[in-house]
Amino acid sequence: MKAGEILINGIFNGSRLLEVPFYQRAYVWDDEQWDRFLADMEFVTKTKKPYFLGSIIFKSGKTPNTWDHFSDCKIVIDGQQRLTTLMIFFKVLCLKKNENRLFERDFRLEDDTIVLQHGRNDISAFDTVMRQDKLEEIPNVMPASQIISAFNYFLKKIEPDKLDRNIIKQNVQFVCIDLLDGEDEQQVFDTINSLGVRLTTAELLKNYFYNKDNVQEYEKNWVAIFEKDSETRLYWEQELETGRIKRSLIDIFFDAYFQIFLQNKQYNITAENKIVYSRVDHLAKSYQDFIEHYCNGDKSVVLGQMAEYAKCFAETFRPEYCNMGLPAAPGIERINVIVFGLKNTTLIPYILYVAKNVENQNELRKIYGILESYLMKRMIVHAPTKNYNNLFTSLILNSVLDAETLKERLNKGNDATTFVPSDDDLLNGFKTAKLVNLQTRGILYLLEAGIRSAKSSTTLLGFNNYSVEHMMPKKWRNNWAPCATDAEARQRDSMLLTLGNLAIIPQSLNASIRDSSWDAKKTGKGVNNPGLAVCAAGLTTIHDALQKDVWDETGIKLRADWLYEQARSLWDMV
Repeated sequence: MKAGEILINGIFNGSRLLEVPFYQRAYVWDDEQWDRFLADMEFVTKTKKPYFLGSIIFKSGKTPNTWDHFSDCKIVIDGQQRLTTLMIFFKVLCLKKNENRLFERDFRLEDDTIVLQHGRNDISAFDTVMRQDKLEEIPNVMPASQIISAFNYFLKKIEPDKLDRNIIKQNVQFVCIDLLDGEDEQQVFDTINSLGVRLTTAELLKNYFYNKDNVQEYEKNWVAIFEKDSETRLYWEQELETGRIKRSLIDIFFDAYFQIFLQNKQYNITAENKIVYSRVDHLAKSYQDFIEHYCNGDKSVVLGQMAEYAKCFAETFRPEYCNMGLPAAPGIERINVIVFGLKNTTLIPYILYVAKNVENQNELRKIYGILESYLMKRMIVHAPTKNYNNLFTSLILNSVLDAETLKERLNKGNDATTFVPSDDDLLNGFKTAKLVNLQTRGILYLLEAGIRSAKSSTTLLGFNNYSVEHMMPKKWRNNWAPCATDAEARQRDSMLLTLGNLAIIPQSLNASIRDSSWDAKKTGKGVNNPGLAVCAAGLTTIHDALQKDVWDETGIKLRADWLYEQARSLWDMV
């Protein structure tokens, strides 16, 4: 085989035809991969730095005849997902920039043949996308095609001013493997895609920081902190979802610890390097680059505080709080549920920063209360979270280590990505916001924990023990009184998705009860199929609703008002 680095223009060179084998699997990328791909292309445009997009495997295809408009034909053994996505991306970008002629120049042969020919699963959809000459969504009729979904996704998501076609073409790199005649393509494919275990950030950093000359330091500041015993190792090896990927706690720690360095003004880190260093997939390399360029190669700058910050991290961040009942008062227990239960991991660097540097525990609890109030209010009104990373790293940059300054800075936010919701916003959120189940569960659970009586006869379970129940079911038409008009029915459909109609319960209702009438949902159907009166017994956030003989739009509105009053009182610290 022959292998080497290749740029986009080297793959699509104007005279090469690429063919996806007729039998190869269909295009399967979806939002998760497209999100990552688009973010990567914006990153390349911003930084103008080389970016490795993976390997592709070719083998020789048919030999061209003298009348063919291609001089070289390759069969795509591996890489069709990336190459297909790349072409769809460039197609939409060129359409949005009114430069479709440039797309045609790069990705068609002289006889107008598109340079990538798909197999039977995708040929029709891919040809449809490649022929598109208007900035409009392509109908995705059944059976739906992921290729058309990709086009429609990029049509919606691409912001042309954040992307430069030429910079991307000059910096996106592949490793291209050309198989020779007789080589086992399946064996090569399996070897590249299946063998080996990816090294973690922590393993790479351990190898970088320590060697045979500093064994004692390694034992003291690494083994004693991260590998002391099986319990310690299990803690750091826990894998958690952060965004769209799973990461171990030790890798999350090194990311958070590094972010604290990046915001330290004494290093005067360039904006371009901050962008590069913020990428978690190159974190170990970023540490090395930072030490080389900003610390004169002195690793002790980073190692000097690492052990203390790691101890603080292990004391502060405990995912198991999601399985334990919470106190009513603000504190790290509730913050852990917000971070791990509700997946707000962008908070971690700032929480670590204040936990390590604020000695007064009362002040620390106030900071936690302000953060909880801010995040939960914004969650209720369905405010965007995309700017949270910048917001919380800016608090580190400006050394915000007291509650009053934190409150002032949060209240200065006046755009959609940072504003503090008003009381009117909050009330409207309870009445109209349609949230995902995880957000709904978090809002109602933290409210429940915050307002329930200390003398309650029932024990509050951990966040992970509760699920969300619609008191008026989505399928109300089966067993509930009909609405007088279609408009009223549509209004009911909308209201039943709002917080006023939703409850947390520790025991899911049987399917036969879930869509039953209100009376049956409350009382259940015998000992083996209990209703809400049993499953939700002792929960303050649903108690009053269970006293009602009728549950309808009026009840939903009144409960939304009541929940709003509880939230306004509980989350009043910002």
